[in-house]
Amino acid sequence: MDLSNRTVLIVGGTSGIGRELARRFAAAGSTVAVGGRSPEALGELAGEGFGTISIDVTDSSSVASARDAVLARYPELDTVVTMPGVMLLEDLRDPAHFEAAQTTIDTNLVGTIRVIDAFTPHLVRRGAGTFITVTSGIAFLPFPPMPTYAASKAAVHAYSEALRAQLDGTGVSVVELVPPAVATAGQEKVNPHALPLDDFATEVMQLLSEDPTPREILVKGVLMHRWAERDGTYDDLVAQRSQALAMLPGREG
Repeated sequence: MDLSNRTVLIVGGTSGIGRELARRFAAAGSTVAVGGRSPEALGELAGEGFGTISIDVTDSSSVASARDAVLARYPELDTVVTMPGVMLLEDLRDPAHFEAAQTTIDTNLVGTIRVIDAFTPHLVRRGAGTFITVTSGIAFLPFPPMPTYAASKAAVHAYSEALRAQLDGTGVSVVELVPPAVATAGQEKVNPHALPLDDFATEVMQLLSEDPTPREILVKGVLMHRWAERDGTYDDLVAQRSQALAMLPGREG
């Protein structure tokens, strides 16, 4: 992927990984717009020179309005990065977890589908373009305290595979970015092994610029998650990660 002359929309890019990728695409020479819900974050990004779009991926009318605004301002849009994501703890012994599960699915999975649906006709008409979906190492190696997050990201992986197959021959490619734990949004406080954001972003941009672009962007730090089943380490790693269930209220013992 030539990163120097693209027109990129990053949905869910107002903080963390998305914000850093916006900066990296811009530094490479691309035109970048960022979509999100936080007026404060969008204001900061506008101050950095990014285009900004208000969008709530859980609201179909918001997504449609954002699409119309983006395409009016950026008719040459050729790259859509969709990375809405909430990570919520859930105690599956407590039926009250369902609200968190519903929020997670509606944001991470259905929100991703809404964004893809909104921009697929435009990219197909262009006959060229790229969707970049964002999953997680947890899609391939569950983190038991966040069961619906894991399920939602596994679903986005499967959806990305199907989307790629259905768009074959249209000129529109589908690339799946699979982050490990990255030191952002407080991850570094709970996971001392979280990858520094700068290192992660540098490796991601190097992989994206390869020719051909990999279908899955796998930094070195996520390979143990992605290939755990293949490598025969899956059961042991899930057992290790299950120790984190102690962080749930009432589970300390």
